[in-house]
Amino acid sequence: MESTPDLLGDARPDAHELARMVSTALHREVAVARWVVERVPYEAGSPATAALLRVRGCTTDGEDWSLFLKVLQHPRHWSGLDRVPPQLRAEFTDSFPWRAELAAWNPEFLRALPEGLRVPRLYRPVELPADRVALWMEDIAVGDQTWSVPRFARAAGLLGQLAANRCDAELLASCGVPVGFGVRKYVDGPVTGVLFALRDRALWLHPSLNTQLGRQVRGDLLELAVRIPSILDLLDGLPQALPHGDASPQNLLVPRDEPDSLVAIDIAFQCPLAVGSDLAQLLVGLVHAGEMPARALPEIHAALAPAFTAGFTAGGGSVRLDEVRAAEIGNLVVRSAFTSIPFDRLDRVPAAEIASRLELSRFIVELAGDLPL
Repeated sequence: MESTPDLLGDARPDAHELARMVSTALHREVAVARWVVERVPYEAGSPATAALLRVRGCTTDGEDWSLFLKVLQHPRHWSGLDRVPPQLRAEFTDSFPWRAELAAWNPEFLRALPEGLRVPRLYRPVELPADRVALWMEDIAVGDQTWSVPRFARAAGLLGQLAANRCDAELLASCGVPVGFGVRKYVDGPVTGVLFALRDRALWLHPSLNTQLGRQVRGDLLELAVRIPSILDLLDGLPQALPHGDASPQNLLVPRDEPDSLVAIDIAFQCPLAVGSDLAQLLVGLVHAGEMPARALPEIHAALAPAFTAGFTAGGGSVRLDEVRAAEIGNLVVRSAFTSIPFDRLDRVPAAEIASRLELSRFIVELAGDLPL
C-alpha cells in the first residue's frame, strides 16, 4: 500500500490547516508530529470519485489520529467515460450531479436524519482546480459485524424514516429537476452503453458468458430492455421523496463503537425518486462487491420493503407496501439488471464472480415479472 503525502497533490494541506483538522477530530488543540497518506483499497464505481485516501499520524504528545479524504471530480475526468456511448457523453458529463455528495452536510439533510442514522463529521471542504472538491472528514472506525437479515431490515427502516422526512412537495419542487431525472439519466448513460454489449453476439462467446446461464440471461435482458420506458413511467407515478441515493451496505457504515447505528456516506441522486428506491442498492451492494452470494438475495429482499414501509410510517408518511416494492424492483432493473455484468473486465474478473453477477441479473429479471406494467 502506498504511504506518502505526495498522493495528495493539490489537496495537500499546509501545517496549520492539518493541525486545525486534527484538533477538531480529537476535540482538543494539538500539534502534529508526523503523518502519512494511504490509498483506501476500495474500487469506487462512481464517475464523481477521483480519490479515496486515509491520512493518519501522531500528535506531538503521542496520540494517534486519522482523517479520511475523498476527492470529488467532474465526470469529464472519469477513467470509465468510454463506457458511455460517444453520442451521449457530452450530455452525460454536463448533467451528471458530481457534487451531490455535498448535500450530506446541508442543514435540511441533517435535520431529516432519524435517530440511529448520521453522516461523518465534515472537517473541511476545499475547492480544487479543474472542477474537483476535496472533502476532509471523520474517518469512521468500522466494526466487523456482518450484514445479517435483521441488520438489512434495520437499515431499511432508517432509510424509510429518512424518506418520510424528505417527501414534502415544496422540498421536492426545490430540486429544480423533474421526477425521475436521476434514473432516466442513468439509463441514457451506463445502461444504454450496456445495451450495445447485450446485442454484440461476439462478446457473448467469451467463456464466462457463453454458458447456459449466460445465454438465458442475455435473452432475458434483451426482452427486459424493451420494458425500460414503461418501468421508468411506473416509477414516475409512484410517491416520491429525496433518497440517500446510493444506499448500499458499503455506504452505510457500522461504527465499531456504535454498532446499533449507521453512518451514511456517498450521498447521490439528490432528486425526486420513487419512495423505496434506496432498497435496490441496499439489496445488491454486497453481491456487486463479491462479499455475498446471489443466493442470499431472496431472504433479504423479503425483509426490506416491510421494514422500509414501517419506517416511512414511523416518520409520519403514508405509502403502501406494494408501492415500495415496485420502487425497489423498478430501480433494481434500471440500476443493476443490465450493469451488473462487467463487460469491460471479462478477462480480469474470475469466472465465478461473473457467474454470480449473471445470477444477480437473473434474480432481478424474475422480480421484474411482478411489476404492475
